[in-house]
Amino acid sequence: MSEARAVPGADPQARTARALDATAPPDPEARSGRLSGLAFWVAFLLAAAGLAVAVNQIFNLGIAGFRPISTAYYYLVIGFFGAFAFLAFPARRSQRDRIPWFDWLLAAIMLALGLWLASEALTIQLRGWQAMAPPWAVPPAALLILLVLEGVRRTGETVLFVACLLFAAFPLFAGEMPGFLWGVQLDLPTTVQEHVFGTESIIGIPMQVVSDTLIGFLVFGVVLAATGGATFFMDFALALMGTSRGGPAKVSVVSSATFGMLSGSPTSNVLTTGTLTIPTMKRCGYAPHYAGAVEACASTGGALMPPVMGAAAFIMANFLNVPYAEVMIAAALPSLLYYLALFLQTDLYAVRNGLRGVGRDEVPPLLRTLASGWYYIAAIVGLTVLLLAFRIEAEAPFWVSLFLLVVAVARRRAIGFGLRRFAGLVVDSGQAVAHIVALIAGIGLIIGSLSVTGVANSFSRELVQYAAGNVALLLFFGAVTSFILGMGMTASACYIFLAIVLAPALVQAGLDPMASHLYVLYWGIVSFITPPVALAAIAASSIAKSSPMRTGMMALRIGILLMLLPVLFVLQPALILRGDTLLILQTTATAVVAVLMLASAFEGYVYRLGPAPVWARVVIGIGGLLMLIPEARTDLFGFGLAVAGILAMGARRLARR
Repeated sequence: MSEARAVPGADPQARTARALDATAPPDPEARSGRLSGLAFWVAFLLAAAGLAVAVNQIFNLGIAGFRPISTAYYYLVIGFFGAFAFLAFPARRSQRDRIPWFDWLLAAIMLALGLWLASEALTIQLRGWQAMAPPWAVPPAALLILLVLEGVRRTGETVLFVACLLFAAFPLFAGEMPGFLWGVQLDLPTTVQEHVFGTESIIGIPMQVVSDTLIGFLVFGVVLAATGGATFFMDFALALMGTSRGGPAKVSVVSSATFGMLSGSPTSNVLTTGTLTIPTMKRCGYAPHYAGAVEACASTGGALMPPVMGAAAFIMANFLNVPYAEVMIAAALPSLLYYLALFLQTDLYAVRNGLRGVGRDEVPPLLRTLASGWYYIAAIVGLTVLLLAFRIEAEAPFWVSLFLLVVAVARRRAIGFGLRRFAGLVVDSGQAVAHIVALIAGIGLIIGSLSVTGVANSFSRELVQYAAGNVALLLFFGAVTSFILGMGMTASACYIFLAIVLAPALVQAGLDPMASHLYVLYWGIVSFITPPVALAAIAASSIAKSSPMRTGMMALRIGILLMLLPVLFVLQPALILRGDTLLILQTTATAVVAVLMLASAFEGYVYRLGPAPVWARVVIGIGGLLMLIPEARTDLFGFGLAVAGILAMGARRLARR
């Protein structure tokens, strides 16, 4: 999915090769090295067939009279893209560049099982195979579970694979578990039937959301990158603020936020935009670890920035049974506050250290940049309008992708978009979908087990009882659990698991449902910039040639608002635009001032007054933190404390003069 910044008309692949540092880790979303030659064209056929089925289903086209029922469609998605996953993702690292014979066999079996289940979908529903399937149908269903687990092992972290394996077998011994883990116990055939033929496990809510909604957004992300979206957003940000003080850092914040909110992948975003922003920041005077931390924080925040926000946001809308537009609106203000904090800190760092921007000869003209890539802005505006005004979540990304493809074909000589690149785009789209399908199918095993045994409800109930109505304790449990799971799972996997077992407990405690689910999502994302894992920070440190731990610690400091915001909007839903208009305006204004105070405290510089001594930084920082607490008394006291610190600084400066 990634593409380095290039000048109009340049070969993006050549630019990428020149821009990438030799020590940088590979892009986790780049096309698999196994997909070449025959494997490329087989993958192309699988992806094309899977995407054609998805378009036919989502738009209800009925091509050649083909109108599968919903469960048949989900099985087809698993069949086509599950087979793709076995070709693209190796069983061992030593097989990254070749496909052994058994992977071809596993891909063929997965495809055959998907086609078989799709053909039997109506019979499965009408005859209740979930509870009592024919004996001959259980072995192939068990084989599908094994293939799903192997797919998770290849595409996810070890922690996620172990969790899926244990929970897949959980119904077999649920009756022997103690306390709130006790549940209804099933025998092996019934467990297999529930997982494969039921609608709450492998083809449960997560797979339904991926198949019905998310495929289009994954395709859109690939199309955006393949047609030069990363190039344009980088040039646009550079043209806007490249020459300002600390311009490269501001370019990093703006370009990573813009591209990241559409791609939704923190690590891939770092490796896409960071290959140019980080070296430029270093050249303009930013310390290597600071440059890497800025890029890591900016890229991570993109996964929480509307309009796309990654896979978890769509699943959240389904869990909450609300239109995706409501999730977008609720997530908008916290995201803007987070990026405001990043922007202010980079600016204050530049002021304090006397840093300048890049030379004017290195900045593309703004009007020419807009003229060469206006259609990317049109795509964002169009996508937002379709999501907010027309509320066609499933269809919207396909329309916008089609628009970008039409423009790419019209400008094929300028950007080199031909048949070969189109075939590559289809394969890249298939790989993006295959990756998420393989993960989500495994996560479905967890949800299915918790649901069929009844443990999901009892866990939430027991958690509320243990907390004894203490909201702070519940939030602490949620933060710690989300953070730990986020270190070993993708953000989507972490959110789905906690949305089942934890979010209901927060709602039962009287907290806003939307805020509760966003709380879980935010804390699942935090691990991307927090040591010891800090995947985004480690990727950035490899480009910056800095210490991974030092970069991670700086990213934690710069992105600290990512930890504070979820607590704040849970306690004060006005931050997610819930409640009275005047309260929302007052809360927003207070939060903006608080962010400014915290940025000044962290960077040790106050606008107009200059460097702040340690005592002033402490006073101003405490004042900013108090202003974030959603109570009028603490707001006023915090504001007064921060102002007192600033006035004391001014008085001391005047006395020295």
